[in-house]
Amino acid sequence: MDINITIVPEAVRLARVETKAQVLAVLSACLAEVYDLDVSEVLEGLETREALGSTGFGRGIAIPHCRDSSVRKPTLAVFKLEHPVDFAAADAQPVSLVFGLVSPENAGATHLHALAAISRLMRDESKLQALADAPDAEALYAVLTNQFLRDAA
Repeated sequence: MDINITIVPEAVRLARVETKAQVLAVLSACLAEVYDLDVSEVLEGLETREALGSTGFGRGIAIPHCRDSSVRKPTLAVFKLEHPVDFAAADAQPVSLVFGLVSPENAGATHLHALAAISRLMRDESKLQALADAPDAEALYAVLTNQFLRDAA
């Protein structure tokens, strides 16, 4: 399956935040800055989706996501949090890895495939451990792009 997710080094960061609201705000700012999106639209989209139910995936992972007419394919930002944050995940575990996904407005199946690709990555114990062990954003990016490029091949 070709997951076709856009991810660039500038969108992979270590972050110091204290709350879920701060995660969404900083994530929106990053997505807007890096991919030239409207920060208020992205934040509104992420908050609207989050209001439907937590995007806390479990196992310390959250996948806040939304759709936006300004992107042409699924676009990703990834944060490794300095301190885990309560995200109201189903397993009640605080979140330390955040995958922020913005997909095209009318990309139903494409959006679901992108979410599934992230989910598969997070179920792989060795990849999850590699992300947890990554000392900086550059190492995080290397783990992520190695996985996504391999899956797309």
